[in-house]
Amino acid sequence: MSKSDAPFFVGYLNIPKGLKGFLLKVSLLLFFGFTAGALLAGATQDDPGQAGFRFDFGRQTVEGVIQAKPYPLLHVTKGNERIEIGETLMLTGQGKSGAMASIAALEGTVIEATGILLNRGELRMLQLLGGNRGFKSLETDGPVPASESLGTWRLQGEICDGKCLAGAMQPGRGLAHKACANLCLIGDIPPVFVSSQPIDGEEYFLVGSVEGGSLSAAAYDYVGNFVEIEAALERQGDLMVLKLDPKRIKVIR
Repeated sequence: MSKSDAPFFVGYLNIPKGLKGFLLKVSLLLFFGFTAGALLAGATQDDPGQAGFRFDFGRQTVEGVIQAKPYPLLHVTKGNERIEIGETLMLTGQGKSGAMASIAALEGTVIEATGILLNRGELRMLQLLGGNRGFKSLETDGPVPASESLGTWRLQGEICDGKCLAGAMQPGRGLAHKACANLCLIGDIPPVFVSSQPIDGEEYFLVGSVEGGSLSAAAYDYVGNFVEIEAALERQGDLMVLKLDPKRIKVIR
């Protein structure tokens, strides 16, 4: 074939017969190549597990004692078939808003709480219904369980916002989750540390400050990274709580 007879592609004309076979092969190669690349990339990611809003359970109404720090917690005193007496539930509001503004003033009192459960493994959170439908004070006081010190631990894992991690979004962890997670933390949604090394069978830990309050905003830069931390660990009810100083956080990757 002379140079003058060689097929030449022009975008606004039909594909020359001599190029159709070549273009088909290239197209198939690209299709299967990108498909294989996507599958391999997905296989290297951590499995986020099954999690989400448990709408199949319906609305849950329980009674319990409010603990406002480090984040709103409900120590259940009257449960139901889904939530047992003695369970400690993290509380959150709608969207990217926590329950701090509504609940803080009820520290040490008994309330009736109504909402939807979020669940990932042993991590459970109750999203309160909006407005006055989410809770009501029963105008009685109740004992907040005493905290039990479990010493200081050095752990590796990730800091995430508890709501997305519990299933409000998928996968709820990793670098892609960082911006969304920080917006949730700014809105006072409880942060959770996901540990690579379980303690007493627990791998999810609520995170607060060393003073016992909310997590310092200085720690937000580390959200979504794989980090090493050194923090005091306490048991509050049946929930593990880390008291974390941002200066004790080191990025691993």
